[in-house]
Amino acid sequence: MKALRLILGDQLTREISALDGLDKSSDIVLMVEADEETLYVPHHKQKIALILSAMRHFADDLEREGIRVDYVRLDAKDNTGTFSGEVKRAIARHRPEKIILTEPGEWRLFDAMRNWSADFGLPVEIRDDDRFFCSRSRFARWAEGRKSYRMEFFYREMRRETGLLMDGDEPAGGQWNFDHDNRKALPAKIRPPKRERFEPDEITREVLDMVAKRFVSHFGDFENFGWAVTRKDALEALDHFIESCLPLYGDYQDAMKSGEPFLYHSILSPYLNCGLLTPREICLAAEVAWRQGHAPLNAVEGFIRQILGWREYVRGIYWRHMPDYARTNALSANRPLPDFFWSGNTRMNCMAQVIAETRANAYAHHIQRLMVTGNFALLAGIDPGEIEAWYLAVYADAYEWVELPNVHGMVMFADGGLLASKPYAASGAYIDRMSDYCRTCAYDVKCKSGSQACPFNFLYWNFMIENEAALAKNPRMSMPYRTLAKMDPERRAEIKADASRFFEQIEKDDTSGMQIPLL
Repeated sequence: MKALRLILGDQLTREISALDGLDKSSDIVLMVEADEETLYVPHHKQKIALILSAMRHFADDLEREGIRVDYVRLDAKDNTGTFSGEVKRAIARHRPEKIILTEPGEWRLFDAMRNWSADFGLPVEIRDDDRFFCSRSRFARWAEGRKSYRMEFFYREMRRETGLLMDGDEPAGGQWNFDHDNRKALPAKIRPPKRERFEPDEITREVLDMVAKRFVSHFGDFENFGWAVTRKDALEALDHFIESCLPLYGDYQDAMKSGEPFLYHSILSPYLNCGLLTPREICLAAEVAWRQGHAPLNAVEGFIRQILGWREYVRGIYWRHMPDYARTNALSANRPLPDFFWSGNTRMNCMAQVIAETRANAYAHHIQRLMVTGNFALLAGIDPGEIEAWYLAVYADAYEWVELPNVHGMVMFADGGLLASKPYAASGAYIDRMSDYCRTCAYDVKCKSGSQACPFNFLYWNFMIENEAALAKNPRMSMPYRTLAKMDPERRAEIKADASRFFEQIEKDDTSGMQIPLL
């Protein structure tokens, strides 16, 4: 039976389920560069270029295997700009008897694709994405009957099921989690390794030229583009991380340093999330490094937990609770996203540093995302939809299934504690402890009030005051609320006045006019 097999830009894996059982003599693989995917948020120019170049390389690899590929470029004549429109046109060209695809990563696509059989009058087979350790149905069984979820319990089940970092029935090293050992600031004498980057080839240069002309107004710079766009180069990036970075990844995974955007982080997530690498092969490579004595257990466990635990966990929550999940707003946050999230023009050095590195690299590591830009958005009460659209736009590894739960639940606590047990709120002291940003900041991190005070300091307590009714009974928030209870009315008034002046000033400074649609 002749089949049209659709491959999306985040499914660039030869073993993807949509290609299982492919008949080279009759089947056609359809790949589409769709305008709707590049424009629904103003994606970073590097993100668009990475995905389009990786798609074109993947299509070439399939053709070298003798597989027929119908590839629709973004600038192709008559490209409708949508997956539905291009599937309809491909049906007219090829007259398939059925359509086969792997479930998409985003709800909006799945919602459209499940109607395709009726729309096109053909059988449509939507297969599970078996690249993940935990299927959507498996997560649903784990989550059934739980009022709230905790990643740690889910992670332990995944360890038992996969055998990763297990010694028989027990966790390697006698404990499940070594997070306590992974919170060190980076010593001044340590120089992180130079990271391997990849020179753009002819295909990538052509894509870069097209993106530069077509997406002029989009966020991001091109000068630092060095992403792997092939399976071969992605594997080389994995080898480089295991050899040069993994041994110290655990110790310094929470550290931040000016001018060092990558430190010891893997920067493999863009390849993992678009399919050039698989989670299983990455986790196995890390485990082998520990078992062979190349990397310590605290580093390897912390790294594997990010993939086997957290990544699988947020995907499960996304699919179990969408589309209603995106509409929750437990803390009633409604302030607009400040202009400096796009421009980087702010006197807060930590924010300026992280936003500048994001503009340059389409990347920031998880502590920069959670405890700098995310912490600010939480404390400032930014509308969840606005900050979520920003995260989706600016990072090369951002796809809604992974970005939305991370920001909605972990960063903004907008789901009321379904994903995380407490808001990850912190004053300037945390940023000062884990980075060197505060040393050259215009604000004084030791100052608690007034025009020279670090805004994170008064915004932290203003957040506690604004959300006292919603958060005071949370057992993990008992300590700050005990402190707040001891504050006299004058100190509370001072905090609220500082926060009010700050919000008025950033509203006055907003001039970019950048608008992005809410998810």
